[in-house]
Amino acid sequence: MAIFAVLLLIMSIAKEIKKRRTFGIISHPDAGKTTLTEKLLLFGGAIQEAGAVKNNKIKKTATSDFMEIERQRGISVATSVLAFEYRDKKINILDTPGHKDFAEDTYRTLTAVDSVIVVIDVAKGVEEQTEKLVSVCRMRNIPMIVFINKLDREGKDAFDLLDEVEQKLGLVVTPLSFPIGMGYDFKGIYNLYEKNVNLFDGSNKTHVSKTTAIDDVQNEQLDQLVGSNAANTLRENLELVEGVYPSFNRDEYLAGTQQPVFFGSALNNFGVRELLDCFIDIAPTPRPKAAEERVVNPEEEEFSGFVFKIHANMDPKHRDRLAFIKIVSGTFERNKPYLHVRHQKKLKFSSPNTFFAERKEIVDISYPGDIVGLHDTGNFKIGDTLTSGENLNYRGIPSFSPEHFRYINNADPMKAKQLFKGIDQLMDEGVAQLFTLDINGRKIIGTVGALQYEVIQYRLEHEYGAKCTYENFPIHKACWVDTDNPNSEEFKEFKRVKQKFLARDKSDQLVFLADSAFSLQMAEQKYPSIRFHLTSEFK
Repeated sequence: MAIFAVLLLIMSIAKEIKKRRTFGIISHPDAGKTTLTEKLLLFGGAIQEAGAVKNNKIKKTATSDFMEIERQRGISVATSVLAFEYRDKKINILDTPGHKDFAEDTYRTLTAVDSVIVVIDVAKGVEEQTEKLVSVCRMRNIPMIVFINKLDREGKDAFDLLDEVEQKLGLVVTPLSFPIGMGYDFKGIYNLYEKNVNLFDGSNKTHVSKTTAIDDVQNEQLDQLVGSNAANTLRENLELVEGVYPSFNRDEYLAGTQQPVFFGSALNNFGVRELLDCFIDIAPTPRPKAAEERVVNPEEEEFSGFVFKIHANMDPKHRDRLAFIKIVSGTFERNKPYLHVRHQKKLKFSSPNTFFAERKEIVDISYPGDIVGLHDTGNFKIGDTLTSGENLNYRGIPSFSPEHFRYINNADPMKAKQLFKGIDQLMDEGVAQLFTLDINGRKIIGTVGALQYEVIQYRLEHEYGAKCTYENFPIHKACWVDTDNPNSEEFKEFKRVKQKFLARDKSDQLVFLADSAFSLQMAEQKYPSIRFHLTSEFK
């Protein structure tokens, strides 16, 4: 009987895994990533009306922008987790910050996705941040679909854009839709995947607009609807596409060696359904993940998952702190005890959250691919593993050496406790990194970009009631230090000579704050037995 129950459970897990698609949306800022996320939710029926993001000012609050500072600035500064159902599939979207100052949050999020949609602005083409993010995806062989957005605006020629995507991003593209005209002449798109034509109707931006479909591109009705010139140009372009680009191969897409391309206008709901329908068909279900000890398959009976994001005060009224866990294997059940591997203690959770648009809902059972928010009183940090009992450690969520360094000072002595708590929680979220100088205990905040200091200051004041000021601290790089012999004379001399530049990170690891590239180079030469690392994970 027990064997039969186990088989039923495994079959149930396998069925749920097939239903799930967990992906991230990445792009350079202002390419329309958050708008596309909204429109996917709209098509999925998760929201009835989208918030239009225009000219970097939010007219109506974008569903995926939780934080007040995001609403004011019109940019995403934290990864949003959103879910909806479409065609009997459970879709989990991770909408990432596009701004380079928050790239580290995006890199961490990419450890939790099974595939990615890359959004590119038709006028600007491939931009710097897109190149960096795509290179991370390529390193991990993450399947990618490219969505070329804003076709209702004047932009680059479609073939020029495809060339640019291939050359700058190093991708092998295959168009699965193709535009009919562009900008003012934009008439619609031909869907190569479904073999039909969809005509553009830009009259309604907030609701899902219906489009006319024509099954055959040779049909004379196409000439009547878009004009003979546009129809003939489309036919010529499709011939060229067929001759130049490889046919779509799903195995190559899943291996990360071929990338389908779609064209559309997210703001106008155009081309989004085609993208979503194809995504449902071809995107991978939850994939195996390597832990330090072994590769874990999603179909396994025993639960495992890892924390890839922590967010304090998603609802400032309740001061709640959520740890976001990507479920890798088995099922996660409410009120069941699980092993926190780093602490080696069992924890159970009475109200695990799932996210439906911007609503949080308590969930009784979750499956591989799902993202669950766990209320956290300070137990978790990014990279932590939870399991049914096995000692597993999922790696690949390092901290990177920051680019900017500043002393943080308390601007209100009466609120020292609130400041300390706020800094502690924000650092756990991975907003920035905290270093404490060995020599005098002063706190230094290191960030990837300068905008993060503004976010920290704003959140400390509005979420914790604490005020801070900054002082510049001219440092070139933070390097994590390790050696095989911590008692050697060489290591002791290094610590004595460099004591002014030594600090501890939040995990109490030793860090060398090199004031210039030259001093780092000299330290590497003078102390050959000491290793200097630019990421915090070097075990």
